[in-house]
Amino acid sequence: MSSIDLRGLVPAPVTPFTPDGAVDHAALADLGRWLAGVAGVKGLVCLGHAGEGTYLTSAEQQAVIRTLVTAVDGAIPIIAGITGEGTHVSVEESRRAVAAGASAGLVYPSHGWLRFGFQAGAPQERYRVLHEESGLPLILFQYPDVTKASYDLETQLEIAAQPGVFATKNGVRNMRRWDTEIPVLRRENPELQILTCHDEYLLHTMFDVDGALVGYGSLAPEPLVRLIAAGMAGDYPAARRIHDQLLPLTKAVYHRGSHMEGTVALKLGLVARGVLPSATVRSPLLPLVASAADEITIALKHADLI
Repeated sequence: MSSIDLRGLVPAPVTPFTPDGAVDHAALADLGRWLAGVAGVKGLVCLGHAGEGTYLTSAEQQAVIRTLVTAVDGAIPIIAGITGEGTHVSVEESRRAVAAGASAGLVYPSHGWLRFGFQAGAPQERYRVLHEESGLPLILFQYPDVTKASYDLETQLEIAAQPGVFATKNGVRNMRRWDTEIPVLRRENPELQILTCHDEYLLHTMFDVDGALVGYGSLAPEPLVRLIAAGMAGDYPAARRIHDQLLPLTKAVYHRGSHMEGTVALKLGLVARGVLPSATVRSPLLPLVASAADEITIALKHADLI
């Protein structure tokens, strides 16, 4: 079992780009240092959905990891999203992450499984091989129930029991499954760190977890740290107050036509907070409507973040 402790907030930061579309490493370093300086932030996960990781070349992915590792200077671990479809491809991706200084990997399901489903035992094999071939400690990623890449409980339990797996990021987005599966995962794997990734309705999952691994954490780390603490303390009134103060911002970022628009909204919010110089995104992401920036700014003010 890994010694990495992610019990708290683990933001998944965006990847800043210059106006001409290149990775803005200076802005990325500033973002990493800012997040690492927030008490209660326990690590950063790069190269995921919020970080537009699959829109980067292999060289750019490695460079992003290196920039963040240098920026945080050992204060917190940098975790790399492992998104390659084939297991062999993912092994090479994991090795590159290790070489760049990543402390762990968040393993995405093979992309084809989203549409077609997976063979019994294939996810377990993916995690086993990735860890054995790269040595990277791994986080189990549970996808939404509406996809065919959402692992059944038996599969989750078998992955969680593997020696290389130390945490799970759960975004099942089915509260019936959450309420029945999370207690079993906790009972059968007491050392497994359970992290919610339900950005758009964190309150409902905050009382069963050790923390949150969310893109939202890159925009609003301070109130999310307090929300996690309230959940761990079982203090529903405090958690509800924080949730309600954040709700306009949650809606402005995540209650949009596509969850992927949340990445664009996060960048607009970080510009409004003075953390990023630009909200540039890479295709196939597109800018939001012109009114979005004002909506997000108003919501940030409501949350006392600007």
